Amino acid sequence: MAQRTQNAGLMKLKLIGLILCLFAGTSVFAEGEAEAGAEKFDAGKTIVEHISDSHDWHILGKEPHAVSVPLPIIVYNKERGLSMFMSSRFEHGHKAYAGYVLRENKIEAVNELEEIPAEQATVSEELTAATYDISITKNVFSLLVSIVIMLWMFMSVAKSYGRRQGQAPKGMQSLIEPLVVFVRDEIAKPSIGKKYEKYMPYLLTVFFFIWINNLLGLIPIIPGGANVTGNIAVTMTLAIITFLITTFSANKNYWQHVFAMPGVPVGVLVLLTPIEILGVVLRPFVLMIRLFANITAGHIIALSFFSLIFIFGEMSTGLGFGVSVLSVAFVVFMSMLELLVAFLQAFVFTLLSAIYFGAAIEEHHHDHEHGDAHVEEALLI
Repeated sequence: MAQRTQNAGLMKLKLIGLILCLFAGTSVFAEGEAEAGAEKFDAGKTIVEHISDSHDWHILGKEPHAVSVPLPIIVYNKERGLSMFMSSRFEHGHKAYAGYVLRENKIEAVNELEEIPAEQATVSEELTAATYDISITKNVFSLLVSIVIMLWMFMSVAKSYGRRQGQAPKGMQSLIEPLVVFVRDEIAKPSIGKKYEKYMPYLLTVFFFIWINNLLGLIPIIPGGANVTGNIAVTMTLAIITFLITTFSANKNYWQHVFAMPGVPVGVLVLLTPIEILGVVLRPFVLMIRLFANITAGHIIALSFFSLIFIFGEMSTGLGFGVSVLSVAFVVFMSMLELLVAFLQAFVFTLLSAIYFGAAIEEHHHDHEHGDAHVEEALLI
């Protein structure tokens, strides 16, 4: 009982600390806006900058005096070869360095090779077209961090099982084992059937990858704050992997239902077959858009309420403090809700992937189960 009371007290202190940090952050940002004076607060630009990828990790402040962590710039040009340097050389886009300039978070090639102010550099469209940016951006760095976390979690749990054979789970095992059992018993087995074990490595990987990156995106400081699962390229890659596994796992019965469904008149097949083929293509598209849209929308909503503080502050109506209190309270509520969404989106993506795998490998005599899977899939979509 005493332990529970102590834990509850610690949770309250953490929540109060979070609220104070949010107020402190808004105060610092507001002071920076006041010092800037001439430039008005652009809510749209601020939101887009926070949810977009970048070549440095912004911490606080405003350009040109912003505090940020530089990231490696790796650029390959067919004429100039490979160039590597830190993004701090660009001075937040105000300098051209080594024949390149950073404009609107995109690296462009310029004619001048010396270090000069960005506004004096002449962009070469021909050189830019021959330039390939393979830099370690904020999303890439956060993705690598999530991979390290996953490797550490799984390897430490595997070692614990080796040391504690036949004993009750302890430490990290207590967190990971229920999630693994949940994915196996509530997702893989009901959706795929007897051959579920073949797909468990992928289902577990994609579940933990999405869940961990969703949680990292809610942390406002490095190494968190990146919008990895809200990046369309990441969700597209995950969806394509699911599509490829489904396609190469599909049996004869699956393709027969797609191209010529048994028992359906030829005249109906003329309409039904194109719809089935379209469905095969739309499934990964739905996976991609669902994850991307839900995660990005959560960040936009939270940032929109933060923006209200500065919008009302500039209006000098006396509502700034009241709006600040309401905005911070709602952001805290949204952050708590996003903890649930982080798990829910990982669960939905994994479940839909398992349903697709199950539909691809099921045998002909399970037509009623095939129909149930389609109904479940339609409800989730």
